[in-house]
Amino acid sequence: MDDETISQDDVFAFLADSATHGGNKVRRIDTHAASVFLAGERALKVKRAVRFPFLDYSTLDKRKAACEAELEVNRPFAPELYLRVVPIVRAGEGFAIGGEGEPVEWAVEMRRFDEDRTLDRLADRGEIDGALADALGRAAVAMHGRAPVVDAGPWLGAVEKFLGQNKEAFAEYPAQFPNARAEALDRASRAALERLRPLLAERGRRGLIRRGHGDLHLGNIALIEGKPLPFDAIEFDPLIAAGDVLYDLSFLLMDLVERGLRGPANAVFNRYLTEAVNDADLDGLAALPFFMSLRAAIRAKVTAARLHDAAPAQRSRIVEQAEAYFRLAGRVLAPPKPRLFAVGGLSGTGKSLLARALAPHVPPEPGAVVVRSDVERKRMFGTGETERLPAEAYRPEVGNRVYARVTERAGAVAKAGHSAIADAVYARADERSAIAGAAAGAGVAFTGLFLVAPLDVRLQRVGTRTGDASDADARVAREQEAYALDGLDWIRVDASGTPEETLKRALEAIGR
Repeated sequence: MDDETISQDDVFAFLADSATHGGNKVRRIDTHAASVFLAGERALKVKRAVRFPFLDYSTLDKRKAACEAELEVNRPFAPELYLRVVPIVRAGEGFAIGGEGEPVEWAVEMRRFDEDRTLDRLADRGEIDGALADALGRAAVAMHGRAPVVDAGPWLGAVEKFLGQNKEAFAEYPAQFPNARAEALDRASRAALERLRPLLAERGRRGLIRRGHGDLHLGNIALIEGKPLPFDAIEFDPLIAAGDVLYDLSFLLMDLVERGLRGPANAVFNRYLTEAVNDADLDGLAALPFFMSLRAAIRAKVTAARLHDAAPAQRSRIVEQAEAYFRLAGRVLAPPKPRLFAVGGLSGTGKSLLARALAPHVPPEPGAVVVRSDVERKRMFGTGETERLPAEAYRPEVGNRVYARVTERAGAVAKAGHSAIADAVYARADERSAIAGAAAGAGVAFTGLFLVAPLDVRLQRVGTRTGDASDADARVAREQEAYALDGLDWIRVDASGTPEETLKRALEAIGR
């Protein structure tokens, strides 16, 4: 077999042959830039000999370098999956995987996982619940904690190029992306970028522009041994992989929102903010509508490009997806005005359950930021959320500091242009006045909800609560019966029924 006669198709035929893999059945998956061969417990990913404006795999040396870069970039995210770069070599009249022969192709060797357990598949089956969404948020926190800091300047320049590329791509598909709407999206996106440029440059100086995953959608996260694991991070362009940490996260949030999974999106969002974002860095929420819009627009463009090679039976679904992403890009870029809510009530009324359930219903996307006093107290003492604190952590002066932290954090969220829900007892008039004042200081509307339930209901709830940030017990619940609530001017919500009934009453109370 001469060099001139070897084509990538020959190599692919070799890799697709079950005999190459000891008789194991082979499944081949093709994308625009790679072909993956799954056999037994191994996956081999080969870069396709293609050249696009954003990547070039046209030569063997470039494909080898890309494989090496993929291994280097992805090992910090998924060391369990990424094993090595292996050559496909000449072996007599055929080929072999590895060995001393002349390399004719290169592949990333990975440990195979159940491809039916990627999160896009789980989402299709309705299997992304609150616990998995919370774990997703934690995975994103861990990933960004390992991500190296990069210079904000080149990335900001690249974002402007991304907008231009989107505009050009939309012009190729006027039926899916009407010219007037595409032009309007481009103008609004560029205006948003200019408005945000000083903020993003400042966040870069704080180390919040990093080389992250770059392609963090549900299809690039797998559930392995019960834990979500990101894989297939961008390796071919460090600028595409770079960005504000909230820009990296926004791809995942956007993907969940587009699928109608607002509850999981909000859970991911709140877990990430709780674990990774201090009060000073909440200013990045001002950029979240732009980040989510840009991610949706890029997804619309990439989806539409699949029409070139799509079979007739696939085209209508591709068009539907592209148009949905395009509509979302326009919608999230112009969010409604934020609001600040407070959910108060004695222990056992279900404040935190309501706050979490209410948050996905409060715009802008992906729902309100929940600031919970129990969590802030644990953060203040540097303990885990479910670790019980000693009695001195509940002294009055400590409580004053906790409420001040809740007020400050909720106010910072509102000032950044996002909605917040403050979750605390709020038995005292000065505490209620402070949180209302935070809303006024941020220039947003305020609504206070106060949950009420009989003592026997509250005692039953606190007695059966496990794995929660609250340390309140039956003694605390009984003591709170003595609180004077005569001056309470918040909306009282009956919380004696099920959580679903309480949510319904709360939504009616706030006009949603």
